[in-house]
Amino acid sequence: MLNADRTDPATLREAIATELLAARDRTAGLTDCVEDHDLTAQHSPLMSPLVWDLAHIGNQEELWLLRNVGGHDPMHPEIDPLYDAFEHPRAERPSLPLLPPDEARRYAHEVRGRVLDLLEASPLEGAPLLDAGFAFGMIAQHEQQHDETMLITHQLRQGAAVLAAPPPPAVPADRLPAEVLVPAGPFTMGTDTEPWALDNERPAHRVELPAYWLDTVPVTNAAYLAFVEDGGYREPRWWTPAGWEHRAQAGLTAPLFWSRDGGQWLRRRFGTVEPVPPDEPVLHVSWYEADAYARWAGRRLPTEAEWEKAARFDPASGRSRRYPWGDEPPAAEHANLGQRHLQPAPAGSYPEGTAPCGARQLIGDVWEWTASDFLPYPGFAPWPYKEYSEVFFGPEYKVLRGGSFAVAPVACRGTFRNWDYPVRRQIFAGFRTARSADAASGTEGA
Repeated sequence: MLNADRTDPATLREAIATELLAARDRTAGLTDCVEDHDLTAQHSPLMSPLVWDLAHIGNQEELWLLRNVGGHDPMHPEIDPLYDAFEHPRAERPSLPLLPPDEARRYAHEVRGRVLDLLEASPLEGAPLLDAGFAFGMIAQHEQQHDETMLITHQLRQGAAVLAAPPPPAVPADRLPAEVLVPAGPFTMGTDTEPWALDNERPAHRVELPAYWLDTVPVTNAAYLAFVEDGGYREPRWWTPAGWEHRAQAGLTAPLFWSRDGGQWLRRRFGTVEPVPPDEPVLHVSWYEADAYARWAGRRLPTEAEWEKAARFDPASGRSRRYPWGDEPPAAEHANLGQRHLQPAPAGSYPEGTAPCGARQLIGDVWEWTASDFLPYPGFAPWPYKEYSEVFFGPEYKVLRGGSFAVAPVACRGTFRNWDYPVRRQIFAGFRTARSADAASGTEGA
């Protein structure tokens, strides 16, 4: 993955090519493992057919790299409207005259070949889209984001398991405190220096926060099950009015993909039904469910700023890091990323990824819901197109931070922001909770 520092052109080209090829290998793995009828089917109205994602990846790559950067003529302009994510909502996409699987593969392959030629000839400087290879990095991130989307579709797909991966490593034996204290004070939120950061991560700005306590690890299945079995889904006092209304209308009684068989809770994970592992972070819960659990536990969801300060701020140096463990790109010992495993690691894993505050697993495993609406930072400027972020700003969307086991390192960093509707459960989302503290004594505030 690209370091924050600008590198020489040859090294930068190699890094970009590595990211593009890694993304395409993952795309192939997610689409070659099923028959064509599974690629063209819509497995949920919440998701596109897999074949749409496959061709959309190629179409966006052609648009931004071959046309905008390279100045090439469109290869197949007639298909542009089919793969415009704003022109056709997901529920309508199966009815469109989409490219069949073999044609979609050929199209994406041809685009990629031309892009690699363009990369070899590009100066990677002299224009905003070229500086530090930004447009190439944006496309590598875009493909990996759609790979995560396709993995969600695989989770929603019915039928036998077609994906496999080893389990995460065993959790260390060390005992951790239930929560860590993040002292009061300022920190730098966002970035001006991350070369491939997207517009909503910018600009860097100073944020002052009072002291707060944060869960050391994400909320586990066992902890969440206590909420379920205590009647948390039957008690309106734990829910916001909108959350309670949604809970009733949707008939929510437990996380998505959970079911009860006698006295045992089971979950379905990529075509396999298995007992719910008690020590894993809870997964597939909506913002409303996360918020209700936090209220039941006498706590609250952290704000987005609180999450980022916990993940990035180093009190020893007074600066914000790229990642909880430092500035170096994620390695296997730091975090559960990149679909290396098909589930979260047990809570307390990855001690080498611990943040200065003492919290673990802030990057990887599960996206973490925050209390915050998705809003622009002070001084925000849309770039390179307003549809990436600006059209989504507002109270309709809640921010998620940290990335899941399905997120590639190229699309995950301490400043990366994700957002979704508070009702969403198919995404790989969990949460951790927080509480306010008295800055002087470190005790719970009033």
